[in-house]
Order: sequence, then C-alpha cells, then structure tokens
Amino acid sequence: MLGIFYLYRFKMKLKAFLFGILCIGLWTSCDQTAIINENKPIENKTWLYTSHPSFQFHISDKTKKYDVLIDVRHTPEYAFSNLFVLIYQQGPDKKTNTFRKEIKLAKSDGKWIGKSSGSLYNQQSIIHQDYVFPDTGLYTISIEQNMRDNPLQEITDIGLTVIPK
Repeated sequence: MLGIFYLYRFKMKLKAFLFGILCIGLWTSCDQTAIINENKPIENKTWLYTSHPSFQFHISDKTKKYDVLIDVRHTPEYAFSNLFVLIYQQGPDKKTNTFRKEIKLAKSDGKWIGKSSGSLYNQQSIIHQDYVFPDTGLYTISIEQNMRDNPLQEITDIGLTVIPK
C-alpha cells in the first residue's frame, strides 16, 4: 500500500514538473527574441579603415518584417558627436549593397545620447526598420568606419541586432 502512495506522489511531481516546463516554453516562444545580437570589440579602442566587423545570420522567413540595428560603444573621450559608417550587406545571392549611415552619439550641447554603463556609452541606431529581406538564407553585414580620422579613437565595440517583428 505504501508503494502505491509513493508511485502516485512521483507521478504528481512529474506532471507538475512537465507542466512547468511547458509553461516556460510557451512563455519564451511568445517573446520576440533577436536573430542576432552580437558585439565585436575594436582592438585598443582604435578603429582602422581596414577593420570591418562582420556579422552573419540566417533568415528563414522572407515574408516577415525585421528591425536591423547597429550598436556602438564608445568612451567619453570620443572626439565627435556623430559617427559615419559604411554598411555592406550581402545576401544569399552574393550581391553586396552598400550604403552610408550617420549615427548621432551626442546632442548639440555635447551630452551623450547613449546609455551609460560606467565609463562606456552604448548607442543603438536603426539601419532598417520594418525591413523585408529579399530571400531566405545566410546574410552578412559588415561595418566600416567612414570618418576623416584614421584610426578612429575611443570606439570600443560595434554590434548588430536583428529582431523579427
């Protein structure tokens, strides 16, 4: 009789555990997580023209809209209020689209726009909003600094985030 009681208790605990796992799975599947959210460090806070941080990600649904964002981390010693970059986007067809983007890093009064974390500022800027990728497959986005200074000092990281909508 005691064995049946312990078996019943074990089954109830197993059901509760599986129910908890199912709830967690459903909760996280409703959250729109990024396809890629990656940062690459800039060696010695010195970004050369020849250094192009590159990010690869896979698009599996070409009917969905995506937000594509660039992340820039810099120190308070960064000498400019903005950053110009060249963005190279290559799709599965191996064609590369290139465009220039200005990222505002400070207000006109010189106050940094990005979120502060200790001695770093992080600024996220839209590259594409509600963007529909033309095809499914592997995409590569590379980012080149396009300022007059070479090397560009006090940029610590460049990142890319792609979020399905």
